Amino acid sequence: METVDLTAGTIEYREAGDPDGPPVVFTHGLLMNDHQWDLVLPLLPSNFRYLLPVLPLGGHRIPMNPDADLTMPGMVGVLSEFLQALDLQDTTIVLSDWGGPLFLPELRTGERVSRLVICPAEAFDNFPPGFPGKMAVMAATVPGGITFALKQFRNRILRRTPMVLGLMAKKPIPDDIITAWTDPGLASAAVRRDVVAYGKGTTYNKATLIAATEKLREFTGPTLVLWAPETNVMRRDHGRRLADLAPKGKLVEVLDAYVLIMLDQPERTAELITDFLQST
Repeated sequence: METVDLTAGTIEYREAGDPDGPPVVFTHGLLMNDHQWDLVLPLLPSNFRYLLPVLPLGGHRIPMNPDADLTMPGMVGVLSEFLQALDLQDTTIVLSDWGGPLFLPELRTGERVSRLVICPAEAFDNFPPGFPGKMAVMAATVPGGITFALKQFRNRILRRTPMVLGLMAKKPIPDDIITAWTDPGLASAAVRRDVVAYGKGTTYNKATLIAATEKLREFTGPTLVLWAPETNVMRRDHGRRLADLAPKGKLVEVLDAYVLIMLDQPERTAELITDFLQST
């Protein structure tokens, strides 16, 4: 893993592919990390530079500074500063689950980010998303809640229930990925503190979130929306709405999958991302 020092703290990131190729940045969901993309990454073409930052969303291994702003705007700032610190240009952003990348200032200015792939994610007023999102926020507000949630992730039976990951992934998530997601938070009180800061510090004003999402109409780069119609955690109509907002948006539905399409359908997800990267 590589590291970069940002205002909020030290961020780890993984690199793969061609270090001189066009950059592709993959983000991840709450209580997850870069391993969310383990099944897709080996299937992608080798002539792109893939970067997977470990954002401070609970699966990060290095705690942030105690005074770091880890609210939603602060977290978006972490990702934006990551792009700046590595001086990434002509970048493709691939987002999943956590919808914060939709609010990146780089999407409005046209700087650094030129293409966007939106996998099932929070959008419009769906913050936190559905029942799983509300449970995650609740865990962040109850003493010991994050530890309890992570231990449920580790239990093979419990994590298949709707209260844990049963609405997020249609198929069982490999144990090694679950372990990689949960080890940091179970081992470090400071990592859990960061998640609590995000959960407690973020306000969800529906009108503001809708307005922020709708600014996607200002992003003029090619946009691929990969949506899973079989789950309503990320609302079924939001995929079409996002694709219609983006001036160069295209919607493709990924079947036999829930929110985590890269784990339920890694081959199909890799195929669609590959076609998008190579054609744009």
